[in-house]
Amino acid sequence: MATVELRFSALPEHVRTARLVAAAVARRAGVDESVLDEVRLAVGEACSRAVGLHQRGGIGGTVRVALTDQEKRFLIEVEDEAGPAAVPTVGVAEGGDPDEDTLGLAVITGLVEDLEVTNGADGGVIRMSWPVSVASVAV
Repeated sequence: MATVELRFSALPEHVRTARLVAAAVARRAGVDESVLDEVRLAVGEACSRAVGLHQRGGIGGTVRVALTDQEKRFLIEVEDEAGPAAVPTVGVAEGGDPDEDTLGLAVITGLVEDLEVTNGADGGVIRMSWPVSVASVAV
């Protein structure tokens, strides 16, 4: 089980890099080519959401993206340091647009079948996974 970890300052200009790295690592892990755009978009949405939570809360810190090649799944975790407000509750996110978090999570939900949104040590964690093709695992 190999893991690639990316940490970046919570700035919008770093989201593109996270998307590119996620797509490259997913391809190498054996995620089907037809799903790579979904991986790229889901990581972009998750990272943009994390950056937005940091900026709306006036919080410095980093966003962590962990890309793990498991035996039959490719797992991505996007973790922010925005505090307890990072995990959505029903209604409005603290200091944000009522639909901003809901819309971002709805997009991610449409792209990822296996999705989990929880609290981490310092903020929210979005866990997403995709199947790895059997042919790639055997190689």
